[in-house]
Amino acid sequence: MTDTPPNEPVPEHPDGPHHGAHAGAHALPDVVPEGANPEPHAGAHAAPVETDAVSGDASATRSETAVATAVAAEASTVSGAAATGAARSGAAAAGGRPPAPVVPQRAWNALIVLMVGMFMALLDTTIVNVALPTIRSSLNASEATLSWIISGYALAFGLALIPSGRVGDRVGHKWVFFTGLALFTVASLFCGLAQNDLQLIVARVVQGLAGGIFVPAVTATIQLLFVPQVRGKAFAIMGAVIGVSTALGPIVGGLIIQAFGDTNGWRLVFWVNLPIGVLALIAAAIFLPAGKEGTGRTGWDLFGFALLSAGLIALLVPLIEGQDQGWPAWTFVTLGAGVLLLVAFAFWEVRVAKANGSPLVPPHLFSHPNFTGGVVLAFVYFAAFTSIFFTISLLWQAGLGHTALESGLVSIPFAIASIIGSALSDRLAKLLGRNVLVIGTGLVVVGLVWVWLVLLVVDASDLTSWDLFAPLFIAGFGNGLFIAPNAQFIVATVDRSEAGSASGVISVMQRVGSAIGIAIIGSVLFGSLTITGHTPAAVADGFASAAANALAVSAAFSVVALLLVFALPKRVAAPGGRPAAG
Repeated sequence: MTDTPPNEPVPEHPDGPHHGAHAGAHALPDVVPEGANPEPHAGAHAAPVETDAVSGDASATRSETAVATAVAAEASTVSGAAATGAARSGAAAAGGRPPAPVVPQRAWNALIVLMVGMFMALLDTTIVNVALPTIRSSLNASEATLSWIISGYALAFGLALIPSGRVGDRVGHKWVFFTGLALFTVASLFCGLAQNDLQLIVARVVQGLAGGIFVPAVTATIQLLFVPQVRGKAFAIMGAVIGVSTALGPIVGGLIIQAFGDTNGWRLVFWVNLPIGVLALIAAAIFLPAGKEGTGRTGWDLFGFALLSAGLIALLVPLIEGQDQGWPAWTFVTLGAGVLLLVAFAFWEVRVAKANGSPLVPPHLFSHPNFTGGVVLAFVYFAAFTSIFFTISLLWQAGLGHTALESGLVSIPFAIASIIGSALSDRLAKLLGRNVLVIGTGLVVVGLVWVWLVLLVVDASDLTSWDLFAPLFIAGFGNGLFIAPNAQFIVATVDRSEAGSASGVISVMQRVGSAIGIAIIGSVLFGSLTITGHTPAAVADGFASAAANALAVSAAFSVVALLLVFALPKRVAAPGGRPAAG
């Protein structure tokens, strides 16, 4: 998710030599004009959108999806730098401008297929928030189930990012994309068919796992299909798809539930993926290029992956189930076990690295203190902002009695402002350096504190979407300023040769932060929910008070994130290969 400054070389793939000039030329030889170097020295390596962990999806929940807008900003910058290098090297060699690259139609057809998959993954993260209250009433679902629907998806998505890129390098990204999308479509079917809490949670976790499998293949395939001179346009299209799917999710979800009712509407929220998924699978089989790319590493750390997964699950289960079950002794034992497993994972990764193996998380990255602070920043920030609409959707529907469509409309100022902020963030990052992150997180703090104060001061019966319009717009604009360039500054704390691995660690930590954040916020929301009567006013007051408590925690996370921004360098690394100075 790194946003690479112009005229700077970009690091290689974290798993070894990236798909460089030879890969792109081999995959689509007629993309590169005769005599032109497809990967010139000014942009010699592929952009750090590594295939082990996608940067920005969107993936990420909406909750995650604002992340992925960084990919578009990144690619625009990378392609600009590479195009500049191509022009200079071509002019030096031939005494004039090299011919413009010709991109075959099959590359654009493949891009359309990839964008359909990305649209599905990101639409599903925002569309589900407005469905939570109707799921709760239709299935008589527990409070913990609502947290699992979001947190389980996010955690599975993040964990799947780790191995899916390496598998794609070995068997071909086409079939990883196809398999992940097929599993995502089937999981969507079973989400809608769920008859109880457990069935829905399992299907939703599988859906997140599938998203984490195929989303990295999107960016990897774009890397292979398009040379740097054209790659920026492809990623800009991806950024537009991300923005549109993010903004449409709450509205589409609200319209579906409004049209088909609370009982079955939420099922169609998942089933909307079925026709799109089937068509995308057919198109993928026809249009996506086959072939595989070698990698310099021959194995991956299965035991380390098991330790990491077990540790994170051991933390997540008691955080979600503890409040619902009254915090019995097993929850504290499990939390302690989770911490021990993560410590064991850290020691294991050090051992693997010393044995010249392939650790999931290269331990030497954390020899840079600023990088460690940046990783914590990624975790805390995503814990803060991905939980906002989990809280607001439950307040708006379960508490205030509004429809799902009305709940979806509340999120529109945040989504639109995020798109605007993302569009401006690259230019402002070059002008202001780290201050763009300070301003961005500062605006998020202002917006969340403002929402918290509104919930405290305004009587629940008088609360309208207009009361939240301004603070959510401010928070959304700040979110857009932060999301796109934040990884660029975090990666700038390590050596250039380590940037690919660093970016992968950041991507996973963002998803883990989303999962843990929802778990914590859900515990606070439901743990403080007290309804002292059976009237609509009593329900509204109880939910408003609990939502205020939850927003206070989100705001506190954002304050911590603001302080952690100062651990990052003031500017990204200058050409020279050393980390930027703080």
